[in-house]
Amino acid sequence: MERNIAVVGCGYWGKNLVRNFAQLGALHTICDSDVHKIGELKSLYPGVNAETDYRRLLENEEIKGLLVATLAALHYFMAREALIAGKDVFVEKPFTTSSKDAHDLIEVSDKRQRVLMVGHFSFIIQRYKC
Repeated sequence: MERNIAVVGCGYWGKNLVRNFAQLGALHTICDSDVHKIGELKSLYPGVNAETDYRRLLENEEIKGLLVATLAALHYFMAREALIAGKDVFVEKPFTTSSKDAHDLIEVSDKRQRVLMVGHFSFIIQRYKC
């Protein structure tokens, strides 16, 4: 199993994504601005990398897919930056806070030929052969 997935946002729902992708052996990095959350998850998943700055995930060529489980207001910005950086992106619901932003993300993913997905975990398993 190739470890090439990063989860951004390790709170309420993100910790479930962390658990699932760690169990699948696909989790490369967890990212959250809260160092206490990072510490708790690192103790549960010691082999997983940890970051507090999501921009480092964008620069990491080993990371192929980024799961965004942050506050809804950040979904558009983080997903857009990840797509531009050449990552496939899964965004937790809500996808964006406006239809304009949603259309923009779709256009960016099409132009960059990247996968853009919202809230359906089973697709990611198929895409990354987890």
